[in-house]
Formats: sequence, C-alpha cells, structure tokens
Amino acid sequence: MAIADFNELNEKAEILKVLAHPVRLCIIRGLWENGGCNVSHMQSCLETPQSTLSQHLQKLKTAGIVLATREGTKIYYELNMDMIGNLLPFLFPEQ
Repeated sequence: MAIADFNELNEKAEILKVLAHPVRLCIIRGLWENGGCNVSHMQSCLETPQSTLSQHLQKLKTAGIVLATREGTKIYYELNMDMIGNLLPFLFPEQ
C-alpha cells in the first residue's frame, strides 16, 4: 500500500471516529431531516445541555462534517454534503 493510500484511509477513519457517538449521529440525522438549524432547536429536540451539544458540534465542525454560519446572535448549522452526503443513506436508510 502506498503512503498516499494510507493517508487517505487514515482521513476516512478519522471521520468515522467522529461519527461513532450516538449524540453526534443524532445531530447528523436531525440536520439531514431539517436541512439545518441552530443550537437552541437542537437542544430542545435532543434534551441535552447546551455545553454538551456544543462540544459535539465542535468535533463535527473540526472534522468538516458540519458547517456553521452566523445569523445575528445565533449560529446556524448544516451538513457538509460534499463530505458526508453519500454516507447518509447508509447511516439512516429509513429516511
């Protein structure tokens, strides 16, 4: 295996590691279903403290899975479909 191949596989493994948490998968599914939303909306749906939710969102943002856009005082989150779009039907076939 060439080093370039290994590097690419390592990047994919890192994405899977970030996704390997039930709260993060729930965030991903919610963003896919709703097309995006802010933390307040996610917090009410997930019944998770905002600090916990923010930590999970930061991991998803750092991995490039979630994109964030500021709208006034709120931050609007959406999926980076270029990165994860092909994986969504596999993760959530019921959608």
